[in-house]
Amino acid sequence: MRHRFPLLIAFLFFITSLLADDYMQAPEPINRILAAPRAPWLWMSPRGDCALEVSQADAPSIQDIAFHSIDVAGLRIDPRNNGPADASYIDALELIDLTDASRRGVALPTGRVDDLRWNVEGDQFAFTLTTVEGIELWSCNTGDLRPVRVVGPQLNAALGTPYDWLPGRKGFLVKLVPEGRGMPPHEAAVQGPLIEESAQKQAAGRTWQNLLVTQYDEDLFVYYATSQMAYVSLKGKIERLGEPAIFDEITPSPDGSLLLVREMPPPYPRQNPLWQFPLTIDVRDLKGSRRFLLAELPLADTVPLAFGSVRTGRRDAEWRDDKAAELVWVEALDGGDAGAEAEFRDAVYHLSAPFEGEARLLAKTGYRYYGIQWGDENHALLSEGWYKTRQRRDWFLDPASGDTRLLRERNMEDAYADPGSPETRRNQYGRHVLLLGQGGKSLYYSGRGASPEGVYPFLDRYDLETGDTKRLWQCEDPYYTRVMSLLNDDPQRLLIHRQSKQDPPNYFIMDMRSGTELQLTFYVDPAPELDGIQREIVRYMRSDSLELSGTLYTPPGYDSERDGPLPTILWVYPQEFRSKEAAGQVTTAENTFFRPRGLSITFLLTQGYAVLGDPAMPIIGEGEAEPNDTYIEQLVASAEAAVDYLVSRGVSQPGHLGIGGHSYGAFTTANLLAHTDLFACGIARSGAYNRSLTPFGFQGEERNYWEAQSTYQSMSPFNYADRINEPLLMIHGTDDDNSGTFPIQSERLFDAIKGLGGTVRLVKLPWEGHAYRANESVTHVQWEMVNWCDKWLKGERRPEL
Repeated sequence: MRHRFPLLIAFLFFITSLLADDYMQAPEPINRILAAPRAPWLWMSPRGDCALEVSQADAPSIQDIAFHSIDVAGLRIDPRNNGPADASYIDALELIDLTDASRRGVALPTGRVDDLRWNVEGDQFAFTLTTVEGIELWSCNTGDLRPVRVVGPQLNAALGTPYDWLPGRKGFLVKLVPEGRGMPPHEAAVQGPLIEESAQKQAAGRTWQNLLVTQYDEDLFVYYATSQMAYVSLKGKIERLGEPAIFDEITPSPDGSLLLVREMPPPYPRQNPLWQFPLTIDVRDLKGSRRFLLAELPLADTVPLAFGSVRTGRRDAEWRDDKAAELVWVEALDGGDAGAEAEFRDAVYHLSAPFEGEARLLAKTGYRYYGIQWGDENHALLSEGWYKTRQRRDWFLDPASGDTRLLRERNMEDAYADPGSPETRRNQYGRHVLLLGQGGKSLYYSGRGASPEGVYPFLDRYDLETGDTKRLWQCEDPYYTRVMSLLNDDPQRLLIHRQSKQDPPNYFIMDMRSGTELQLTFYVDPAPELDGIQREIVRYMRSDSLELSGTLYTPPGYDSERDGPLPTILWVYPQEFRSKEAAGQVTTAENTFFRPRGLSITFLLTQGYAVLGDPAMPIIGEGEAEPNDTYIEQLVASAEAAVDYLVSRGVSQPGHLGIGGHSYGAFTTANLLAHTDLFACGIARSGAYNRSLTPFGFQGEERNYWEAQSTYQSMSPFNYADRINEPLLMIHGTDDDNSGTFPIQSERLFDAIKGLGGTVRLVKLPWEGHAYRANESVTHVQWEMVNWCDKWLKGERRPEL
């Protein structure tokens, strides 16, 4: 039988070319700004002597994404190259010397570059190249900067990055498309009944999409996900290791002598996401032979719904970063059930190669295990947390003795108390380990520095013996500067990323001892026509005395007293909290350089609108109270406070305010239109509107539909479609694979509002997922939003389709 996909793909390209004329262009200067290049980013060498400046490719065209992807087991696979269907790509590379800021360009081969990785020694980097034939592996030496192809179009990237460096310049570990794989499976012309059965076993879970449903789905999954593990020398010699299988992850040990392999054995379950599949975890040598079986985990379809629940058995297996070949893993002590009472939740074990004898208990945690950051034989940090109370504990751990000491316990929602993240360095294995100062007596932390006065990033030294913290550096007005990396162990030389309201972001090396700086990049304003846009963090009070905040944007030169009120749109996304104190905190940095990109609603500033971005809409449940039980009341109170503030400032006026949001923000938009008369219109992108279609939880809601039926019903704007009497623009990608936001959610709300005589417009974007990637889709969405707001907030109208 002939393979259908090439003909189908050619047909889709033909149809796409016919449809392309239907995409609308956003008004200027939006189109020009969308076409401006994005600022590159830096990728540090492990040696710290140079960095790669990475430029991201522009948004793909609709022709680039208009193909028949293979959507199975929660994956979206590109059948043309056996890679991910929604990958982003690198447009250009330059190597910057960190001693003098000199730079040299890298002549990239023709194709799509991705999966950039340094080797352990820091003198070479590698990348994948996607061509019409498939995915290749290339390497490049920092000396001559001449990329060389290592492996031809044979890599299998269906389950992620298909290669890894082996330390000591030994070469690469890769996943290849199996030899002699043949043509893809064909779907049977006639299919029998689809049968599912469950017998007295709770298997609750979120509403996942693109799962295995039929035998054909399973055949496709096996065909595209199966790979051949192989060793590849630097000169491209391939040595295949073992038999082909579905490898979730293959991770070399720090010394490169062993491989930690996560394999997904058959049978493959129906109606379960990939992360629940049965899993075999073992250690193999570089010939592919098994040296140690760590775990054989069954299907994880009975994990309790409560947040913080986990599968039973040995999980989270990884190599210890400061040892040559030592395994660390975790086992639940509470049956994996976050709803069960237990003194200890998890136990952490470790075992060194050759993995003989009993594993050693490293620690027990009273909360759920969050991870370990390794330092050396006597220094590590262990973190644990509990979602229900939002509590987190950080412990100092001596791996040699097993002794622990509590460093801090804090509320994860409390941004003002966030100590930041510990700084790291590269060890002899190329792994990130804790940067220890003063002979192992101190750690260095960098963080965002949120406070009541604003957001000012910092660098601290933490004394492990006394618990005292000394501030070594903190950003000051008018800049927003972040520490990206410490370039020596003192630390004295820092790689920083600096910007201000007037200055685009750029990278510098700051010498704290001499006070000098070396500028590495010279990025310019991508949209100088927006110079003068006014942006400020505003604060106002909710009716329950909770202080809220948002970011107010107004056009260049705007003055409310002189120019009067503007048509205004609020772009929203609520968040659940367990404490009022945390809910009222301001975590947005004010001294950042702002230019809209992509799907941003702030492009409306170019058309004479004001925008209140991310106005705080906290949904709080303190103590035993569940946040969502008063969702509508708190949502309405937050919206009323924001609108009252804007009107009192003279920026906005009643009858000319709109509301909008994406995903959960779209859900919020529909609810505010249904339950208030504050807004003249709404924009809802990629939302979910009927919570009975997500019966086992959504967003931060842990209870299922039958445990909190009244909450699910009251929160569903679909149930109040008869009250949505303001015009609503709905936009949704036809291939949305996000949990819960099926395209049918928008279709059914559209049908309801239409059937009830409301004003509604539904735009379905072909080949787009939860977010929209194609240049044509982005410009069309901008046109739709401008046109909708002009019509219903300004009383103007642009040409219809």
